[in-house]
This record gives sequence, structure tokens and C-alpha cells, in this order.
Amino acid sequence: MASAATTKGATSRGPLNMILFYVFLAFFVLVSMFPLLWVFRMSIVTKADLLTSPTVTLTAPPVVESYKTVFGNPDFIQALVNSVIVSGSTTVICLFFGSICAYAIARLRFRFKSPIMTLILAISFFPAVAIIAPLFIQFSAVGVIDTYWAMIIPDTVFALPLTIWILVAFFRELPADLEEAAKVDGATTIQAFRKVIVPLAAPGVFTTAILTFIFAWNEFLFANTFIFTAAHYPVTVAIPNFATVYTTDYGAQSAGAVVVTIPLVILVLIFQRRIVSGLTAGAVKG
Repeated sequence: MASAATTKGATSRGPLNMILFYVFLAFFVLVSMFPLLWVFRMSIVTKADLLTSPTVTLTAPPVVESYKTVFGNPDFIQALVNSVIVSGSTTVICLFFGSICAYAIARLRFRFKSPIMTLILAISFFPAVAIIAPLFIQFSAVGVIDTYWAMIIPDTVFALPLTIWILVAFFRELPADLEEAAKVDGATTIQAFRKVIVPLAAPGVFTTAILTFIFAWNEFLFANTFIFTAAHYPVTVAIPNFATVYTTDYGAQSAGAVVVTIPLVILVLIFQRRIVSGLTAGAVKG
């Protein structure tokens, strides 16, 4: 009798627990998505509706005035191109040097490997604002202020540790016998790495590339400090410029934020399976 009652109680709690789980999940998704939805809504209402008190943003009819302002601004279009150049260059540099370094750490045996890995990861958590002044002096001395390199170099410095950390986990999962077999067939170490290891580590490479690209795409501090002309602004710096001394075009800023976010969303949706497999690689042994 006691066993039957226990089973009945557990059965009755099952649907309740499931309902509570989905309620919590829906609430979590709503709280997470609300700021994004609010920014999108701000981008499709008029300036007058945005400044109305109390706000009528939710009930105002949608318009595309802000998007016309954004895409009609040649500086913003150039900023999109600049962001692609900076983010793409940062990603390529990080993947090239990061994959070589990660491969060496994963395959070679040397002392202090764990402290080195800890130091590499610690660099990515270093406060960027602490090196703004020294970097500004150095960049001014070598003449890279107000150029793409003023953004690519610091972005690479802070993105490279994460690149190495992720790729090390992937390279450790690949059997060393594959490289030995390639060398038996006449391949050099570099050829075995390029033709055997890198293709097999494609999920990790995709994951690292996407995360690095997103990091560089969203970077603001270095770009805002080292870039002075609109011709070199990335989108993160161009969006706040939809303002003057006396007014701020919140609708255009919101539209710009939506335009900047859409490529990242599309990128994640296309490669979401590779991202998940990449982030979970090495989590299970055996």
C-alpha cells in the first residue's frame, strides 16, 4: 500500500513539475528577450511617439523612418564595411596563430604547461581599460592611430587566448595515431597538422571563428579610443553618432543596433549545431 501511494504521489508530481519548468522557461526567455524586442520596437516608431509621455511605443503604428535614416547615412554603411574588415582580420589572425599554438600545447610535453594555460586564459580577463593609455602612447609613436590596425591588434590580443583555450581541447581529443599514420605516408608535421588535424577539428575551428568574430564585432572601447575619423569607425562607434549636441535620434540608434545584431543572429542560427558541438567538445571522457 505504501509503495502504491508513493508511486501515485510521484506520478501526480510529474505533470506539475513539468508545468512549473515550462513556466519558468517561458519567464526566463521573456526576460532575456524583452530588451531586444524593446529596441526593435523603438526602431519602428516615429520620433514623436518615442518622446511621448506616457510612452506609446507599444501601441504606435510601425514605420521604417529610422531604417531609412540608417541606410541613407554613408558613414554607417562604411562603418559596416569597417567592422567586417576588422572582425574578419582578427578572426583570421587568431585562427592562424591560435591553432598553431594550441596544437603545440596539446601535443608537446614540457614543464609548466598548466601554469601557461592558466596565464593564457587570464589574459582574456585582463581589464582592457587598464592598458588604454599605454597603448595610445605606443600606437601614436608607431603611427597606427586612426587605422584598422589600432583595432585589430588589441582585439587579437584579447581574443587569441580564448582561441587557444578552445582549440587545445579539440586537439587533445584527436588520436595521435592519425598524425603518425600521415607521417608514415610521407607527410611532414606541418602537412599532417594542416591536412589531417585541422579538418578533423572543424567543429572547434568553426566555434572559435564565430566566437572570435562576435567578440571583435562587438568591441567598442579600443575603437572609440583609437579611431578619430568617420571613415574608419566600426558600427559600434557609428551608432552613438546618430546624435547631436541638442538632440539624440533614439530611433536611428535602435535601428542601427538591430542592423548590427542581425548578422550575428544569422551566423549563430546557421552554425548553431557546430557551436554546440564545439563548446561541448572534451566535456566527456572515454
